[in-house]
Amino acid sequence: MTAPAVEAIDLVKRFDDNTAVDGVSFVVPEGSVLGLLGPNGAGKTTLVRMLTTLSIPTSGTGRVAGHDIIKEPDAVRRSMGLTGQVATVDELLTGRENLKLIGRLYGLPRKYIKDMSEELLEQFSLTSAGNRMAKTYSGGMRRRLDLAVSLIAAPPVLFLDEPTTGLDPHSRNELWEVLRELVRDGTTLLLTTQYLEEADQLADDIVVIDKGKVIAAGTPTQLKDQAGEASVVLTVTNASDLRQAEELMRSCSPEVHVDATARRLTAQASGLGDMSHIGNVFEKSGIEVDDLGLKRPSLDDVFLHLTGHRAEPTDDLEVDNIQEPEGVLS
Repeated sequence: MTAPAVEAIDLVKRFDDNTAVDGVSFVVPEGSVLGLLGPNGAGKTTLVRMLTTLSIPTSGTGRVAGHDIIKEPDAVRRSMGLTGQVATVDELLTGRENLKLIGRLYGLPRKYIKDMSEELLEQFSLTSAGNRMAKTYSGGMRRRLDLAVSLIAAPPVLFLDEPTTGLDPHSRNELWEVLRELVRDGTTLLLTTQYLEEADQLADDIVVIDKGKVIAAGTPTQLKDQAGEASVVLTVTNASDLRQAEELMRSCSPEVHVDATARRLTAQASGLGDMSHIGNVFEKSGIEVDDLGLKRPSLDDVFLHLTGHRAEPTDDLEVDNIQEPEGVLS
């Protein structure tokens, strides 16, 4: 078995009397995606700052590509890329010049930088804009360039701190596809997000954080199962068939909810087998059906179940944005 790509080991971070991260541990296997899910102020960015050596843990430690974040910070930095919440490209440089600049700072060979820059510009659909100054780029293009810059040294591990914040749905979907391609090529991603759909779309495993603590962890499906069972939702064509449809549905499931206005019946179910069975029963009954589907709990349902509130951004203190006096590790 290979070593995990990323490990957090009982990480704690305090700012005076405020505990931003409180004993967080998790493991990210190589070539997988871990989603850190939680609202603003949950401690996600503070965790990323510690794991990327930008912040010194109060206690605990972590490893990136097998290197200890406290004892081997230089090796950690050589093994990872980081894309923060705001694109950090130089707006007065072109796309190509941004890539060249970071490549030179890494000390990479000139030919490698040139070849890799062209490869990344093509991968991120920026070739035609490569000679334009970054200040002329759209928000989605800047995020793609920022991600390309973080990959110039081909790091095996990439940290993404809310990478799609502020992007329109089209740009967000484009970036998701780029990230999927990176994972297919073997890159390990650690992704923080407030967007439940983003975690559902990209993550192999999810760690849910609230007030600096891990409150749940597992695959998206496992977490959804914690929020309740699946249900079969059926809509009849004619309201006059609703009573008979309810009787049939109750013969298949002990729990049935009827929404007469929408002509919709919802029954507790364990999965696709129950939906198939209900579909067969109604097909034989002759009752016309407009729609039949299986509804599983969403990650929003999971967060509500675990915390008692939704996972939307809040106006609470954002401990992730507190400035630290000690600066970065050296």
